[in-house]
Amino acid sequence: MILVTGAAGLNGSAIVREFSRNGVAVRALVRDRSKASALAESPGVELVEGDMARAETLDRALEGIDRALMISSPDSQMLETQCRFVDACKAAGVAHLVKFSGKESNIGFDAKKFLFARMHEEIERYLEGSGLAWTHLRPCQFMQVYLRETPSIAGKGLMQLPLDGVRLSPVDVEDIAKIAFALLTKGGHHRRAFEITGPQALSMGEIAAAIGEAIGKPVRYQETSIEDHRRGMAAAGLPPFLVDALVDEALERLRHPQSRVELGTHELFDVKPTTFVEFARRHAAVFAGSTGSDERRQD
Repeated sequence: MILVTGAAGLNGSAIVREFSRNGVAVRALVRDRSKASALAESPGVELVEGDMARAETLDRALEGIDRALMISSPDSQMLETQCRFVDACKAAGVAHLVKFSGKESNIGFDAKKFLFARMHEEIERYLEGSGLAWTHLRPCQFMQVYLRETPSIAGKGLMQLPLDGVRLSPVDVEDIAKIAFALLTKGGHHRRAFEITGPQALSMGEIAAAIGEAIGKPVRYQETSIEDHRRGMAAAGLPPFLVDALVDEALERLRHPQSRVELGTHELFDVKPTTFVEFARRHAAVFAGSTGSDERRQD
């Protein structure tokens, strides 16, 4: 049996759906069953409630598990939560733990300058020293983060970010789900780390143009200042620690504006890379403001 944690989040739910689509049984760990009702109705999905940071709640989730995928929310407790879960997996006899990690696509990006990159590196080191068989999946920025810009795109025809001159290589979460499914079901690849980017290094103007083409009206990229970006995130209700982290990330991207493209992981697991144009067309109704989406989360 395979366990996927963080199954109510953006990436966890996509991976669990991939198991269900392929008719492969999977156990899905959530903190609150009421937030994962759609998964509970998916064929082959066994939904279990528990808290990754509290070993005493994980007995049912870890019972009989051979391989697990570790995902948790990108919050201020991520380091502590995931290290405790590593301990719980070791105590339960899990044979292989795959960490859903991350790595920026920008060439020269200093992980120490971004809170979540630092956390991911610390957790990876902890897992590597745990004695468990391990594998790391390291996707870069998700295409889905641009869905958060929908109010400005739909209302003003503008995508406003402080990333003038920056190129990024965003990857579709659905691609990551296919890769994770293949890795978890086929096994192996112990003591390896797989970086994942999208198929193109794109400027913000190119991303805005792709969204405009998808929705049938012009969308223009407009540069905004770091401070205006900070105020906008705070006004949207993001917690201060997250606002600070995302500002630090933007500043480091500005210092290292060029991005690499790494498709070796897609090729190894036989997953066709999704282009941003394809992604934008798939979500055209959301970008146009005519329907909502649950894919705006980043976890």
